Amino acid sequence: MLAAELIDPMLPSLKPTDLVGQALEWMEEHRVGQLVLTDQGDYRGIVSEELLLDVADDERPLSDVMRLFEKTYVQEDQHLFEVLGLVIQHHMEVVAVTSAERIFSGTISVNELLKQFAQELGVQEVGAILILNMNERDYSLSEISRLVESNNVKIVSSFFSSAAYGQPDRSRLTLKLNRRDITRVISTLERFGYHIEAAFANAPVENIDQDRLDSLLRYLNT
Repeated sequence: MLAAELIDPMLPSLKPTDLVGQALEWMEEHRVGQLVLTDQGDYRGIVSEELLLDVADDERPLSDVMRLFEKTYVQEDQHLFEVLGLVIQHHMEVVAVTSAERIFSGTISVNELLKQFAQELGVQEVGAILILNMNERDYSLSEISRLVESNNVKIVSSFFSSAAYGQPDRSRLTLKLNRRDITRVISTLERFGYHIEAAFANAPVENIDQDRLDSLLRYLNT
């Protein structure tokens, strides 16, 4: 999904002639702490509720108020993941979208962005979540997919998190699957040397050591 498709048409943009009090009212109405400032269609930055509350005069025009992120925006053809990266880096609540000529196109709400991101990951789909712990050099999504699909289970989405420096065996692969019962998937991955860090499912997941535990209990009862 591209930035142009993420624009929230309900979020207004501010003008330099708008007053501090009016900007605060709009932020309260739309439940955001930031709004984009434009001047005759050109992007001029973001106005923050936190800074506006420090302005003593509500009748002061926004042209006299400090602006944030004047050079921080996304273009219409940038991907959702790029937008999300910018949001995390700068702790933004809204993001301005512009054309290639820096003409303002609209505003992305971070709340809506997160909803779309969740949909991209397939979190709304019914199915289990599996977390594998591995050495980064052992990561092969094609091989893991083959093993998962050998049990008639599909990977809906995946996310690989690299290990911190000096901890090569702490990389994590998070898989969202299309089935709730993943006991056989876990058994297959374990058999091929993959370490299962955690599994989350709405169906019971047998402990991978259950057979050994049962054998021990039978031995103790004899």
